[in-house]
Amino acid sequence: MTNREDMTLTSSGFFVSQEAPIVTDNPIPTPAATAPDVLRCAYMELVVTDLAASRVFYVDVLGLYVTQEDDESIYLRSTEEFIHHNLVLRKGPIAAVAAFSYRVRTPEDLDRAVAFYTELGCEVRRNPEGFVEGIGDSVRVIDPLGFPYEFFHQTDHVERMSWRYDVHIPGELVRLDHFNQVTPDVPRAVKYMQDLGFRVTEDIQDEEGTVYAAWMRRKPTVHDTAMTGGDGPRMHHVCFATHEKHNILAICDKLGALRRSDAIERGPGRHGVSNAFYLYLRDPDGHRVEVYTQDYYTGDPDNPVITWDVHDNQRRDWWGNPVVPSWYTDASLVLDLDGNPQPVVARTDSSEMAVTIGADGFSYTRPTDEDAMPEWKQGEYKLGHQL
Repeated sequence: MTNREDMTLTSSGFFVSQEAPIVTDNPIPTPAATAPDVLRCAYMELVVTDLAASRVFYVDVLGLYVTQEDDESIYLRSTEEFIHHNLVLRKGPIAAVAAFSYRVRTPEDLDRAVAFYTELGCEVRRNPEGFVEGIGDSVRVIDPLGFPYEFFHQTDHVERMSWRYDVHIPGELVRLDHFNQVTPDVPRAVKYMQDLGFRVTEDIQDEEGTVYAAWMRRKPTVHDTAMTGGDGPRMHHVCFATHEKHNILAICDKLGALRRSDAIERGPGRHGVSNAFYLYLRDPDGHRVEVYTQDYYTGDPDNPVITWDVHDNQRRDWWGNPVVPSWYTDASLVLDLDGNPQPVVARTDSSEMAVTIGADGFSYTRPTDEDAMPEWKQGEYKLGHQL
């Protein structure tokens, strides 16, 4: 980890500091133009190859509410949402992500988005009628990292379903919480996102200063998006929040009862990073969906930044449970503004999977222990190690 002298080691085993200890030697230039004022992650547009199968997964199994649908697309929202949708499922030939969409504070922020990304030399398109149903004047860009970002303010309002207890299910998904993006150079991505107004809440590093992942937020939670080191640009997951841990357990029970337990990729468990209870699922196209609850408030201006050692066995799962290799290797393609898959660039820095799972990888529970972890628990994926 870098600048350790500026960090405080906590009794929980991670370090805290006031400034994100992440520096890039390959920065994206900071525009002179003012960045748009992003409120929160708002929705994702997913391309799926089998719309009917995706409807069963997201509506019948996970319980998202249909705002509108036709033969080509389905617009879905979570329980507490009042904007038109949190997820668009659009039928297409290749499973991929068409847009990571953020709501901005004012209509004028769309002008700021155009100026900000034009100065960066990015491809910028604006549609006063919106690119999807229920969303008005919008700006879509291919950002400097290769991701399709959208910014909007105007949206149709729909009924918030919080009071409709008669239709709630035990595993109720109450809001869209965050995105997670895979990118080769995490420090470069962090610097760009900071220029866009995002703040780092947590990160994972090693003693040499290699950054493996960083969590960044606009709303006062742990993150609106995270940058995970790997071959990219790709989408690691989209995440919906529940109110309580028992909602996540109910989803697992439901999947078991439906004989669909193979949709569970990882968990349930408790993260070290974010402190949240989690479950990772794969939809019929392989898109990864996280269900997540009980992270913490981050809205104070002096909220401390948490830095985890990449070798800490509890950073990804507080109980030290397995991180299956697919969680590190698999991710969804992202599209350009014409609907073509973006080329994937390989990560050249060390991979988190290699340094913690590979032949020379190691993890610890207590870094001061002289004895190695038991053989059956070496590496951070016990099941994968056995396989």
